[in-house]
Amino acid sequence: MTAEAKSGVRGTAALSGTEDLLVHIEDRIATVTINRAAKHNAMNLEVFGAIGKVFTALDADPELRCVVVRGAGGKAFSAGADISEFESVRKDKTAAKKYAELSGPSNDAVVKCRHPVIALIEGLCVGGGFGLAALCDLRICGEGSRFGVPVKRLGLVESMEELEFQVKKYGANAMLQILLVGDLLKADEARHYGIVNRVVPDDQVEAAAYEWAAKIAEGAPLTARWHKQFIYRLMEPAPLTDAEKDSGYDAFDTEDFQRGYKAFLAKEKPSFVGR
Repeated sequence: MTAEAKSGVRGTAALSGTEDLLVHIEDRIATVTINRAAKHNAMNLEVFGAIGKVFTALDADPELRCVVVRGAGGKAFSAGADISEFESVRKDKTAAKKYAELSGPSNDAVVKCRHPVIALIEGLCVGGGFGLAALCDLRICGEGSRFGVPVKRLGLVESMEELEFQVKKYGANAMLQILLVGDLLKADEARHYGIVNRVVPDDQVEAAAYEWAAKIAEGAPLTARWHKQFIYRLMEPAPLTDAEKDSGYDAFDTEDFQRGYKAFLAKEKPSFVGR
């Protein structure tokens, strides 16, 4: 992690290498902001590449406790991929596959980030933005937020790699409605389908997201990281190996476990160190 990012200076692009994706770190919480408000935070190829770079760096930072992802401007989390560049980077099958060779690993970097990730959703969350939010562990939105993947209007198809995580999280029924009907879901409908965890008034989304981030940050970091790892592993069909079952007891050998239960018995607030 760079010194600039560690300082918590708002708006730093030191990790991403582009002003279109900003990183701010404060109180062990990283905020990743898609900074393209004029385009409703539509993501171009540069942003997709930067997301992978940023999340790989954040994953490597043991001091972090949580990551919050948001869009700039307050009107859109993200309107998806930037269609204006399709003619140059996604004009045919060959180009689209090359595009996926960059965007795919970036998606993996979000999922594999050891720290819990919260999507702070204001306004539109559609297309690639909908996909990015699905990669996050928790999603909080405003009452005026709208969700969907209206690609039927473009004649393109979400690849199976893109859909895999969304189907696993939200189910086939929800994704078939979203893709075939094509209407944007209102916030209460999104919550009904499990697409968001919490809906709050539009002017309270930021506060609600950072409230949860602070609660995550005050907990034992290894506990959060293990639970994230275990839950995503349990979404896979393969049976658990003996080694995987054994890893479920590793927490008992950590310093944080000693600190945690002893503080509980002493009726004190624990101080966790991530060891």
